[in-house]
Amino acid sequence: MTAPRTATVERTTSESSIRLSVNLDGTGASTISTGVPFYDHMLTAFAKHSLTDLTVESSGDVHIDEHHTIEDTAIVLGEAIREALGDKRGIARYGDALVPLDEALAQCVVDISGRPYLVHSGEPEGFELHRIGGHFTGSMVRHAFEAITFHAALTVHLRVLGGRDPHHIAEAEFKAFARAFRAAKRLDPEVDGIPSTKGAL
Repeated sequence: MTAPRTATVERTTSESSIRLSVNLDGTGASTISTGVPFYDHMLTAFAKHSLTDLTVESSGDVHIDEHHTIEDTAIVLGEAIREALGDKRGIARYGDALVPLDEALAQCVVDISGRPYLVHSGEPEGFELHRIGGHFTGSMVRHAFEAITFHAALTVHLRVLGGRDPHHIAEAEFKAFARAFRAAKRLDPEVDGIPSTKGAL
């Protein structure tokens, strides 16, 4: 019988306090509270489309800027994913997804490699300066993925293939990542042991 792939991680600094739990074999249920409404929306979409149960309780100095809360929550999410994956025995390892949201289209490939690497491209000029919902800066999309990728030890290639509306572009990116991660974390009955010629990931 496979051990539960779950983790709970807490992190407290002078800028934020986060408690986060994941269940990689869940149904996509989530309870998200970060104090940054659009980020809550993105993390809810990640949970739903990756079939990861996710609970997030974050508080931070959003009166200064949303940056610290978003980054620190992403750090903790990455750490929790890495812990929950364990030795990665029996996983599919690779996943890819192409996800539209109206006019926006994003593609993501995930390798649960043990080697942190992010290739991110295609966001339109000026996207990073846009305030989505008036409180989430477009530049934080890439920043969040950098933190998740590094701390979960994933190789991620994420690119925007088209889009005009910043909300749609960001959401397509998060959903594409979710669907690719869902495929990569899946327990594959055809995989014997750890899917690497090195014997470890």
